[in-house]
Amino acid sequence: MNILLMILPAIGWGLLSPVVAKIGGKPANQIFGTTFGALTTALILTVFYHPHISTATFLIAAFAGAFWVIGQVGQFISLKNIGFSTTMPVSTGFQLIGTSLVGVVVFGECSSSTQKVLGAIGVLTLIVGIWLTSVTEQLPNQKGHDKKWFGTMIMLVFTTLGYIIYMAIPRTLNSSGLAIFLPESVGMFAAVIIYVIVTKQSAIFKERTSWLNIAGGLVYALGAITYILSVNANGVNSAFVVSQLAVVISTLLGMVWMHEYKTPRELVFTFCGLVLIVTGAVITTVF
Repeated sequence: MNILLMILPAIGWGLLSPVVAKIGGKPANQIFGTTFGALTTALILTVFYHPHISTATFLIAAFAGAFWVIGQVGQFISLKNIGFSTTMPVSTGFQLIGTSLVGVVVFGECSSSTQKVLGAIGVLTLIVGIWLTSVTEQLPNQKGHDKKWFGTMIMLVFTTLGYIIYMAIPRTLNSSGLAIFLPESVGMFAAVIIYVIVTKQSAIFKERTSWLNIAGGLVYALGAITYILSVNANGVNSAFVVSQLAVVISTLLGMVWMHEYKTPRELVFTFCGLVLIVTGAVITTVF
């Protein structure tokens, strides 16, 4: 049972992006359906388990959820522009680097010299992995590819800051995972409503694709809930490291489902990069 709990977060989070990409729609359709599905699941769990949620916990967790939307919208936009094989490893790698640095600078982790050295090695491994997965070859029929790729990568880096803040804020709370999940989902959904209104995309509320993307929210919730259970059953380090296999699942499944073309050289670099990103995650977390 404990092994299953370790694997399910990777499956849930790994399926999120391929599922919404396969369903289709604009990033606004995808983020609306995802957050609506997550909020629905959180409400059902709250009715059954009645977790204690203080006002402070609710507000802080909801604030964190709003930042998650920034990261996820950036990821959805990037998937459309440069595909799975580049977006998912790069996004995950930057998240791991960011959370590692926040842990050291803000929360005072890696106090010993050995931990600092291993942490630095882990971050360097992640950087090399990110670089390898981002390698592309310009084809004759892809004029303007470099400019689009560069612009999307810059956008992805900045929006990934939303993910980093989302993962850092709950570390200041002592509440249970289930107590945090509902307010985070409320913050996510509220942020999406604001995003849709501000960007004048209110028409997505009536579009069928938006509601089909609820499936994305359900697989996201599967990952989030089983991760909470896995942390309790297996410990933070084991649960987190195994959950990082999500990047392998999402990248490879996304490439297959969306029929992404990669040259043989790009495939080799992508696979090597994925191995290094997972290795970097292990080093920065376990040691």
